[in-house]
Amino acid sequence: MTDPWVALEPGADPAERVRVLRRAHETFAVAGTVPPPVRSVVADSWRRSARAGVGPEGTANVELTDGDLGVYRAQHPLARVMPLIRELMGTFAADGEHLLAVCDAQGRLLWVEGHPATRRKADRMNFVPGARWSESAVGTNAPGTAVAVDRPVQVFAAEHFIRRVQPWTCAAAPVHDPRTGRVLGAVDITGGNGLAHPHSLGFVQAVARAAESQLALLAPEQTSVDGPELSALGRDEAQLCFGGRKMRLSRRHSEILVLLARHPEGLTGDELLCALYEDESVPPVTLRAELARLRRLLGPGLLASRPYRLTLPVESDVAIVERRLEGGAVTGAATAYTGPLLPGSQAPAVVRLRARLADGVRTALIARRDPDLLADWAHAPWGEDDLDVWRALAAIRPTAPVRSRLAALESELAAPGPWSRGTGR
Repeated sequence: MTDPWVALEPGADPAERVRVLRRAHETFAVAGTVPPPVRSVVADSWRRSARAGVGPEGTANVELTDGDLGVYRAQHPLARVMPLIRELMGTFAADGEHLLAVCDAQGRLLWVEGHPATRRKADRMNFVPGARWSESAVGTNAPGTAVAVDRPVQVFAAEHFIRRVQPWTCAAAPVHDPRTGRVLGAVDITGGNGLAHPHSLGFVQAVARAAESQLALLAPEQTSVDGPELSALGRDEAQLCFGGRKMRLSRRHSEILVLLARHPEGLTGDELLCALYEDESVPPVTLRAELARLRRLLGPGLLASRPYRLTLPVESDVAIVERRLEGGAVTGAATAYTGPLLPGSQAPAVVRLRARLADGVRTALIARRDPDLLADWAHAPWGEDDLDVWRALAAIRPTAPVRSRLAALESELAAPGPWSRGTGR
């Protein structure tokens, strides 16, 4: 394939491709190996799906219905751009007997619209508003995979992990918050094999970019009195918004700003050395060089020394989650928690803070016993192996997929050998 993200290049025989993919899918289902004709993006997705405990005969679970669904999607940021998405995609979906769909960042479908006959067929596989179509719930599919890999993707026929979805073809692209860069969800076009064309992938990508541009226009303008804002959850390199600029920081600079934002009183050089470096032999000059580079990046006046401190209060997503937890706003804390703090960082202080923050959220969710919140955590990449959360979810919502995933985790925990899990995840 010239473009690994395109499912079927012009001139290829769709019927032959379907036969090849079905044989490959059966091989993977039996032997766990992926034959070479399968695209790498699909092969990786199949493996993730299998690790998540998804079975080829599975089905999507509807998690939000009626009033709960209406309230949730009315409050979702993508609700503001649904008129634009309908304008751009509605006629194309209706005329081509396709569906347009929009999901949230957890792969949960919020809107599914389009040709009535196609909707009735999709209803039979629970491709409906309120159903979770994340990879960890139903395996490889365009909206779920687009959210998982954070880029536009097509899924053609038997590339779908679940067999009942294999008559369909879909293309989806993630939509990001234009201010923070966070994935808000994805836009998707679903229908027959005619969608297996580079144009459909380019189409949904253009719609996603238009939605992001509209969100940027609708967002309140930032004024000069706004303070710095630091986003460090779910990303290895933090982003700092300040003075009309968005700065992507190196990992070390990310660690420094996270720690200084938590310590407005400042930290001495020795305190920062202990917080940042596992190796106690790292000389102070190494840290001073990093701080000098950071000061040049930030511009004059924001980073002071003796002790090292920030001269303005910095709002961070870490602080938002902590405040909401302290105030008992569990739903708000779970919504603001978009992933582990700087997940690739090995800085001792960051490692401790990352564990404390994650444990605080998951403990609050287990105590709250809200099935939707627990499901959001369990189906997120950081919660897919969280045995305690899956047990809590199974106690409240004992659906077949939940029980299956819990059984798989408990089996792995009980299995002997070097790869068995401990209990202190």
